[in-house]
Amino acid sequence: MEDKLNVGVVGVGYLGKFHAEKYAALKDVNLVGIVDQDFDKATAIAAKLGTVAFTDFRDLTGKVEAISVVVPTATHYEVSRYFLEHDVDVLIEKPITSTLEQADELIRLADSRGLLIQVGHLERFNPAVTALDGIVKHPMFIESHRLSTFKARGTDVSVVLDLMIHDIDIILNFVKSAVTSIHAAGISVISSHVDIANARLEFQNGCVANVTASRISAKNQRKIRLFQKEGYISVDFANREITIIRPDGMVKNGIIPGMKIDQRCFTHADALQDEIKAFVQAVRLRQSPEVTGQMGRDALKIALSIMDQIKVENSRWGLR
Repeated sequence: MEDKLNVGVVGVGYLGKFHAEKYAALKDVNLVGIVDQDFDKATAIAAKLGTVAFTDFRDLTGKVEAISVVVPTATHYEVSRYFLEHDVDVLIEKPITSTLEQADELIRLADSRGLLIQVGHLERFNPAVTALDGIVKHPMFIESHRLSTFKARGTDVSVVLDLMIHDIDIILNFVKSAVTSIHAAGISVISSHVDIANARLEFQNGCVANVTASRISAKNQRKIRLFQKEGYISVDFANREITIIRPDGMVKNGIIPGMKIDQRCFTHADALQDEIKAFVQAVRLRQSPEVTGQMGRDALKIALSIMDQIKVENSRWGLR
């Protein structure tokens, strides 16, 4: 029987708690311990999952082979670097770090020691996104909307790093071309950071993406639309629907003559469970993760560029 992989979770707040639960449910994994500054909370979760609670992440030294880092973004670098220095593979929640310099250092450190970094861009494991594999080929225009009602968690960073970065990562993965130009606007409404933002990304291959994110909306909406020579694709994440419109000479009538409309529904799936399983598999097989540290760094670079441009524009107009 294959030995169980010893893992831990640092940070068991809203999302980290779910990381711990997913690990605990895997038969080939041993959840060695969880870490949180709130010891009472950590103790309660540990008791439920049959593991041990700690308040200092260093207490897991020598006990784990892989770790989930689910702490506030400002401490991603410190915690992740510590474990990489102690030969532990890391799954870092998005964004990978606060700065590009920090991301570069973690990537260099992991590469030099033959270790793995997976970044928690959860939407890559969304069944709607995986269903588009082989369908999205050469998109030339993309429009995405990620709108959310207000939630206090996540407001330690701007909506660009909190929500928009999901779509940035998805779009970069679809387009596979360098961004040559960014135009952005955004404003703080409730929190001390930007709460609603829009960005227009222009790519070297001619593709244009219009990306909107808000955490002060009256209702939740997660949609992405992609236009390419082969047709039009619309994904509604909330209602779990995909619409694909493609040229088909056999279609003489219908809503759009000469175009076949294919509507699909995808079943509910546990994207976080799939993400955790993919990380465990990558660690066991020593293979490149689905979302590498470099991919996380690429998404962060665009997100930070958007934030910089918003800051410049807001300063220009006397906005905060």
